[in-house]
Amino acid sequence: MIRRFFTTVLPFLLFLLLWQTVALLVEAIREVPFPNPWQTFVKLGRLIAGEPLADALLYRHIGDSMYRWLAGFGSATVIGLLYGLTAGVCRRLELATGQIVHLLQLIPGLAWIPIALLIFGLGEPATIFIIAMAAFPPVAITVLAGVKHLDGTYLRAARMLGAGKRSLFFQVLLPGALPATISGLRLGLGNSWRVLLAAEMVVGTGTGLGYSIVESRWNLDYTGAFACLTIIALIGILIEYGLFRPLERTTLKHYHLEGGPLK
Repeated sequence: MIRRFFTTVLPFLLFLLLWQTVALLVEAIREVPFPNPWQTFVKLGRLIAGEPLADALLYRHIGDSMYRWLAGFGSATVIGLLYGLTAGVCRRLELATGQIVHLLQLIPGLAWIPIALLIFGLGEPATIFIIAMAAFPPVAITVLAGVKHLDGTYLRAARMLGAGKRSLFFQVLLPGALPATISGLRLGLGNSWRVLLAAEMVVGTGTGLGYSIVESRWNLDYTGAFACLTIIALIGILIEYGLFRPLERTTLKHYHLEGGPLK
């Protein structure tokens, strides 16, 4: 109980204390309003109750942002998994395309904005493209690394036992690459979530959490902007602890790889 307090509740309380301190210092030194935790949570409550933000309800902004993120991140995950698993067993494909994927990894996600605008113009497709390009490289690279570092003894043993290509894929390659795959998904999640919000600020989507932050700034509604930032953080925490960690525990346990980091 005490350990859980120090690892969960105490960091949250320290963060709120730091936030309140920064708000007081900014207001005292610069004499400009800086939303504190209480003001932000009150504003968040009003938004949840139905107060409009940037000409739309909060639920519309959240839903549109989640749709764009799922479309971009989902596409990047599928393509990255297929590429990583295929290139991991096909040396020629890795030699032909590996450097290109690593080059894409070096390109900041926001650098894709002008390219997306040239190809798709303003709107949803450009945002989804930016998200996918930011999430694809870490997923592809980590899955490829997971397959390459798989102990060849398992593959040879499976072949000696008569395993076909389908069995090798689902019972050897995929389970062996799972720890690296989940790590890649986490990296892709972080990249895509950050790029989503920035893209919504620039690409002109008309709705979304990133768009709401920009509109709140222009309307001098800084409390609304901080409420959006709070929602963004809560969604990220929910995805990490409600999706990725249970997924990791379940998959590692199912494939008898309980020695993973989240035992």
